[in-house]
Amino acid sequence: MSDTQSNGQDQAGPTSLPMNVLAQYVKDLSFENPNAPQSLMPNQAQPQVNIGVDVQVRPVGEDVYEVVLQLRAEAKQGESVAFLAELAYAGLFQLPGLPQEHHRPVLMIEAPRMLFPFARAIISDATRDGGFPPLMINPIDFADLFRRQMAAQAQQNQGGQAPQGQPPF
Repeated sequence: MSDTQSNGQDQAGPTSLPMNVLAQYVKDLSFENPNAPQSLMPNQAQPQVNIGVDVQVRPVGEDVYEVVLQLRAEAKQGESVAFLAELAYAGLFQLPGLPQEHHRPVLMIEAPRMLFPFARAIISDATRDGGFPPLMINPIDFADLFRRQMAAQAQQNQGGQAPQGQPPF
């Protein structure tokens, strides 16, 4: 049993981030079905699908950032490509009042977490419309991806190399 009051607010304070989603949009979408109709014939082997994920952030105004979630799904049947789906799904995020030191984790974790369900649906529809079963990408742990990226950058810094591609925030 909990001794917190049920007044609709978390006792630790507000749970929402100071982040506004200004827009969401498809920046780039590609679906290739290079071996159709052979890849769609009955009794074809189930394709092996490899998924690639990347998140890019760039400032576009004062406290406004474009976050691009890039998904790449390549399916192979043996050695031949069954399909290739690539999506760059973006959002414009405003971070009013958020201290600068918190921008990077919020933009690299929370923003792509918000974009992911929409990007997942687009990829699912594209594969279905391409003649294959809808590809349902499993949820992605963006916090873990961010931690691994930060660890890799720290290791690079210890090796005397400057971090490459680090956003200016």
